[in-house]
Amino acid sequence: MVDTVVIVLSALIAGGAGIAVGYLLTRRGIVGRAAEAESETARLITETEARRKEMLLEAKEEAIRLRSAAEAEVRQQHGELKSEQHRLRQKEESLERKLDGLDQRERRLGTREQEIEARKREVDEIRTGHLKELERISGLSQAAAQNQMFLRLEGEMRDEGARRARYILGQARQNADEEARRLITLAVQRLAGEHVSETTVTTVPIPNDEMKGRIIGREGRNIRTLESLTGVDLIIDETPDAVMISGFDPIRREVARVALTKLVADGRIHPARVEEAVAKATVEVEEGIARAGEEAALAAGVNGLHVEILKVLGRLKYRTSYGQNQLMHSVEAAQIARMLAHELGADPQVATRATLLHDIGKVMGHDVEGPHHVIGADLVRRFGESQRVADAIVEHHDSDPEIVALEAVIVQAADAISGARPGARHESVEHYIRRLEALEQLANSFAGVEKSFAIQAGREVRIVVKPEEVDDLGSVRLARDIAKKIEESLQYPGQVKVTVVRETRAFEIAR
Repeated sequence: MVDTVVIVLSALIAGGAGIAVGYLLTRRGIVGRAAEAESETARLITETEARRKEMLLEAKEEAIRLRSAAEAEVRQQHGELKSEQHRLRQKEESLERKLDGLDQRERRLGTREQEIEARKREVDEIRTGHLKELERISGLSQAAAQNQMFLRLEGEMRDEGARRARYILGQARQNADEEARRLITLAVQRLAGEHVSETTVTTVPIPNDEMKGRIIGREGRNIRTLESLTGVDLIIDETPDAVMISGFDPIRREVARVALTKLVADGRIHPARVEEAVAKATVEVEEGIARAGEEAALAAGVNGLHVEILKVLGRLKYRTSYGQNQLMHSVEAAQIARMLAHELGADPQVATRATLLHDIGKVMGHDVEGPHHVIGADLVRRFGESQRVADAIVEHHDSDPEIVALEAVIVQAADAISGARPGARHESVEHYIRRLEALEQLANSFAGVEKSFAIQAGREVRIVVKPEEVDDLGSVRLARDIAKKIEESLQYPGQVKVTVVRETRAFEIAR
């Protein structure tokens, strides 16, 4: 048992010694790690302090920079504020000066108004005195004097009107041209036909742009065939849904138009179809020409014309002169000729037939050499017309005043009336521009005219005058003087209205 106790004690002592040794070893490791931790902590504290100082330095530098920028901006704003204050002071001084000027002007105006009122009273008194003196001298009151003046003016105007009427009647009796103008005016008033514009291009509508490719055809076969058969040029460009036909021969152009319209409607376009369409179109156009000749003869009241003459006459439908359709011109002139022949006692049948056929040679000019009136006379003579009709056709241009027949004179007059009546023919652009420039130059030549404008195709000239040089009564006189000058120096159709504008403008600025 003692041994057991010894063993137990020994074990206890050994365990305690082991525990003591383990404790000492453990403590030594903890102390080492604590020292390492303290060293690492000191290093971190040192680095943190250095970083803090660096951040503080950067913050100070940024604060200095921001402060400098803020000070610069403040200085700039201060400068702008001073500049704005300076401008405001200048404006204020300017306004004060203007107010002082306005006050002075108002005082001057007040003084001027008082002077004007005083002068007005003086003028009224003088006028009243003069009127009383005039009434005393004349023995008439103001109303009676005005009445006598109006009666005298009325008598003068009545006498002037009577003198002008006698002069016009005397001129009408002495000058046969005046009576001729009356007859011509009567004829024109009873007949004023329409006219068509002169052009060398015809437009044919197409349903879509794909049709342009069909018209051209493979390698241009279709368009070349159509152009060679009709003698025209086809213009196919970017114009939407349209093809243009160009040519100086209106009949060829019409044949091409009819043929192309048929081809577009059918849709099948190839050289053989083009030839067929052109052949049909040629027949239709020739039939239309013959029908147009017959209708023209019927409208003019001319019977018994040869078929060949009617065919040639119908070709005038596709000819124009200065924008006037020649067939309509011939019919119109024939109707005027019949009226003039009845008025003047000539043969209406000869005058009408010759006038209807007077330009028939124009459509033969490309085939026969010579002037159109000679060609036309030979043509109608060859197809059975009388010598009097042929002579009248020739003499409507080549006439001998001593031997010319009355019917030939009527043909000349009817031709001139139909061609010269208002709206029958187009005035050339150059002549139109020159006429407007002449109107403006004439108006600008008068004193006091600031500028002038010819408007409404030369039927009115509007004149702006300088208001400080021309008063209201002067503008009336100026309008009359300009109108008289236009009548004396310019040639113009119809009448020209002269309008004088006098304008006074007042300007002020609100600030």
